[in-house]
Amino acid sequence: MKDLMPENGQFAMPKLGYDNLGEIISKETLSFHHGKHLKAYVDNLNKLLPGSGLEGLSLVEVVKKAEGGMFNNAGQVLNHAMYFEQFGNTPKPMSADFAASLKRDFGSVEAFKKEFEQKGATLFGSGWVWLSADKEGKLVITQQRNAENPVTLGLRPLLTFDVWEHAYYLDYQNRRADYLAALWQIVDWAIVEERL
Repeated sequence: MKDLMPENGQFAMPKLGYDNLGEIISKETLSFHHGKHLKAYVDNLNKLLPGSGLEGLSLVEVVKKAEGGMFNNAGQVLNHAMYFEQFGNTPKPMSADFAASLKRDFGSVEAFKKEFEQKGATLFGSGWVWLSADKEGKLVITQQRNAENPVTLGLRPLLTFDVWEHAYYLDYQNRRADYLAALWQIVDWAIVEERL
């Protein structure tokens, strides 16, 4: 996981490594989700930093220590940065070693994907579904509400799907399960595995 550091006391807007994701996530959704929702979280976080006692810390450290509005905005910046970073138009496939880890902890890659999608589809309200590693390297799936992130649970986040409605509503309307199933086509497993 790339941990973002502030420059001159401010966090920069995470950049996209692509300008579209084909039919999976439309340019219109990217424009609103990245260009407006994420930008608002970055701007709000930067307004809250001065005088907070958290100036100069990495984004992960801010998420671990912040509370209230500072936590909500920092968490959403971290979550969105990881979400957008893990996709690509020519994503790298999963390695045999990572597939073996998924098989070890979930029974098979297919069983992992089924459970991940199910937990994303059944999270009530807004939030995120995550694949993370615990301190022993065991892979776990968690549902996190609102701006929560697995780092606050002592886990290392590897993969996330955003299940806030703004992530999918323009393209999938109320079909959250269809959106979750489609995202596998654009996951760059090399990026996910680097986070381990």
